[in-house]
Amino acid sequence: MFMRTESVPQFIRLYPAVSILLLINILMFFLTSLPIFPEYTILKWLSGFNRYIAAGEWWRLLSPLFLHVSFSHLLFNCFSIVILAPYLEMILGHLRFCVFFLAAGAAANIATFLLHPMSYVHVGSSGAIFGVLGYYLWLALIVKDGVARQHATTIYGLTALAVIMTFIQPDVNVTGHLGGFAAGIALAPLFTNSIKGHR
Repeated sequence: MFMRTESVPQFIRLYPAVSILLLINILMFFLTSLPIFPEYTILKWLSGFNRYIAAGEWWRLLSPLFLHVSFSHLLFNCFSIVILAPYLEMILGHLRFCVFFLAAGAAANIATFLLHPMSYVHVGSSGAIFGVLGYYLWLALIVKDGVARQHATTIYGLTALAVIMTFIQPDVNVTGHLGGFAAGIALAPLFTNSIKGHR
């Protein structure tokens, strides 16, 4: 379920939506690193700045999902997407997976907007990634035969670890993480038709 054994060409062919998300994240990070595209300018126009969201710049509920403040931040989130997202794309399909990922991320950013002060600024894919985890937890707990028992155990362990790390790591948008996680659970029934045969 979470073991990746594909070559890069195989991965791109099997999981084009995940591959596109990874590519956008990587391209946006390197754009912020080029002198001709100053980081300040890109972050100024696309970051999740609550004050600007309140002023009507609603694209900031989605655009922060593709921005990262450091290479380690980018690397960790891309690694998480590579490990967690392919199975979800496989069972939902390419388009439904994209819509789910963006919806969970937007919900995480809406929660951040509602619960943090106007001066709060945030970036990163973590809210959407936690949405994917929320989907898997729903699958393991609610759907009969949704995942094999050994996969359910892995899901419980990953979920516990992710939540613990959310509270012990510095500079983490806890609201975004938990909001994305809750959104993933809430959205999962709306995006699932039949998952049998994907264990």
